[in-house]
Amino acid sequence: MKSFKEDLNTAVITTKFVLERKSPILHVFHYEDDGSWQFSGNEANLDDDDFRVASLEEIISLDSTVLELVDLPLGREAHRKDISASWETE
Repeated sequence: MKSFKEDLNTAVITTKFVLERKSPILHVFHYEDDGSWQFSGNEANLDDDDFRVASLEEIISLDSTVLELVDLPLGREAHRKDISASWETE
């Protein structure tokens, strides 16, 4: 089974919609500048108040398909139309 290089306790960025409202994870960003991760749904026009910090383990427990993206290079992103679709990388 694949696993992230980062520790499961690593802090990642997500949204209140993913954490609190169970919005599906449809966008994943692996930032080039610091190697951090962001996991978000399809919500647009987000404000700073909409973002939350979670552990990588929390994100995996919400959606284990993110494990398909453990090798996503720095500076790249992945997305999908819905939770039944395959991840596409850019």
